[in-house]
Amino acid sequence: MTDETAGEAEPASGSRRDGRGWHGWRTAAEAALYGPGGFYRRPEGPAGHFRTSVHASPLFARAVARLLCRVDEALGRPGALDFVDMGAGRGELVTGVLAALPADVAARARGYAVERADRPAGLDPRITWLPEPPAAITGLLFANEWLDNVPVDVAEVDPAGVPRLVLVAEDGSERLGEPVTGAEADWLARWWPLPAEEGLRAEIGLPRDLAWASAAGRVVRGLAVAVDYAHTRDTRPPFGTLTGFREGRETTPVPDGSCDITAHVALDACAAAGAPDPLRGTRPAEGDGSAGREPEGTPRTSPDAPHATPDSPRMPSSEACVPPEQALASRNTTSAPPDTPIAPPTPKNTARTPHGTAQELPGAARMSSPARLLTQRAALRALDLTGARPPLTLASTDPAAYVRALASAGEAGELTAPGGLGDFGWLVQPVGVPDPLETAP
Repeated sequence: MTDETAGEAEPASGSRRDGRGWHGWRTAAEAALYGPGGFYRRPEGPAGHFRTSVHASPLFARAVARLLCRVDEALGRPGALDFVDMGAGRGELVTGVLAALPADVAARARGYAVERADRPAGLDPRITWLPEPPAAITGLLFANEWLDNVPVDVAEVDPAGVPRLVLVAEDGSERLGEPVTGAEADWLARWWPLPAEEGLRAEIGLPRDLAWASAAGRVVRGLAVAVDYAHTRDTRPPFGTLTGFREGRETTPVPDGSCDITAHVALDACAAAGAPDPLRGTRPAEGDGSAGREPEGTPRTSPDAPHATPDSPRMPSSEACVPPEQALASRNTTSAPPDTPIAPPTPKNTARTPHGTAQELPGAARMSSPARLLTQRAALRALDLTGARPPLTLASTDPAAYVRALASAGEAGELTAPGGLGDFGWLVQPVGVPDPLETAP
């Protein structure tokens, strides 16, 4: 990008345009993804472009159903049990979860799909379709790859060492705007400090913090979970993670509605924002209320490969290996030993997943809130999904059962694989109940 520092540029909030088409990435992505004709309003839905854990295997929905059952037990089996699917796409997850519940739980379950796109035809009539989550939730709020769809502004350090708002035109051209100030500057100082080195970049995650605080704050009793590709404060990538995807391929992000626009989530910041206020026993104040209006767009990606069309899947169906030319630029930065920094990202178009096998994300033990940060691998193993191969003896006693069990093990292996879906971050926030995943390592 150029080093223009335009006096005519918009303020750091990214909320206004300057009359010549330049605006902050938050404003640009909001229009490109969710405006009329936006990327996530297309009739084919997310599954027409890429696979998430939900699309990879029905085992994922079954594991979430087991988690909902644990929440149900912790709540004392209430007469009405809520399951809220944030960024529901076309309702695949909530449909799968309701179908996997035991009959006695299913009879009390109320399914909600939170999505800005229109309700798809033929959806289970038991599912309530909403543009925002219910005001009061008793049960499980599950945000699978939702927060990465909440648009954020981008900051870049100028030659004088000052972080400035990155402005973008509809064709993807960028330039520098005014210095980042106010709440956005405070957020950077706390969560993503930028050294005074020209060219360093950061995504300002404040809108995601507010969105999570708003969503998790609606859980009266139960559990709020956010699942996304993530990083923590000590391991932020030096040049940010903003990128685009079009037809299963990574591309330069262009805010014209032709491609997906995504960036990693600072889940540690979200966890702090969603923590109960110990002085009041409530969630933090939501400021001007904008959190409730944040995009509840479609969950998007898994961390081991870029989006793909149904004919060109993002990942092999039974393993988590990724062709280098299709590897996601910076989506796998959460697999590291406890209290050990996550490895820095590698150059663009290569996988950015360290090869550690630890289960808990850095920083989790230092958090003062009841929230925990885990890898997906740890969370799913705590939900009895391990990917273990069936015993060979089964092949001789019941060959058909062996083949089915082997296929299931392959799908579970994909969901929990290091270097792939298993390295997703899970933010687990209990509200008035014990942590149902406390058995995770």
